[in-house]
Amino acid sequence: MTKKHISVNKPSREEAEEAVRTLLRWAGDDPAREGLLDTPKRVVKSYEELFKGYETDPCEVLNRTFKEVEGYDEMVVLRDINFNSHCEHHMVPFTGKAHVAYLPGCKVIGLSKLARLVDVYAQRLQIQEKLTAQIADTLQEILQPKGVAVVIEATHMCMTMRGVRKHGTVMQTSRLLGLFKSDPRTRQEFFSLLKTGS
Repeated sequence: MTKKHISVNKPSREEAEEAVRTLLRWAGDDPAREGLLDTPKRVVKSYEELFKGYETDPCEVLNRTFKEVEGYDEMVVLRDINFNSHCEHHMVPFTGKAHVAYLPGCKVIGLSKLARLVDVYAQRLQIQEKLTAQIADTLQEILQPKGVAVVIEATHMCMTMRGVRKHGTVMQTSRLLGLFKSDPRTRQEFFSLLKTGS
């Protein structure tokens, strides 16, 4: 079963703002100076937006499916879903594109729901490998299709802004389930479709 919510003892807004002031002092600046006075409020407000994925149950995103598919049983592919996320190790951004496909069983989902599912998981502290698996596993659990494929390509600021500082590097991860994993022809068709769009 997909893990839907993480239960934490959430601090108050005031506590969160004070934590930002502490980090500003630790960085060597004065949170009381004019340019930083409202920074704690802004940071906390931006965190509400950046990490709103914690407030959404990913299974609820896929709660409306359609069974009237007129016998359609070919691949459904949504390519180039742009996303922004944050590395759980350094809390700096990683950005990229997700490519999501499934082979319908007896039901399909609206395409916008695939993009929303990517956002729900991306708007949490993440590692790319886990993000890839969560998207694929949730689709498999809710739609019960004949197969699911998820490929993510992303650039990680923890590699470009700090540490090894290797600009232009792209990490690619994939998760293949069902026929995408067991049938070489299905897998090849999927990867061919991704190439034709690049």
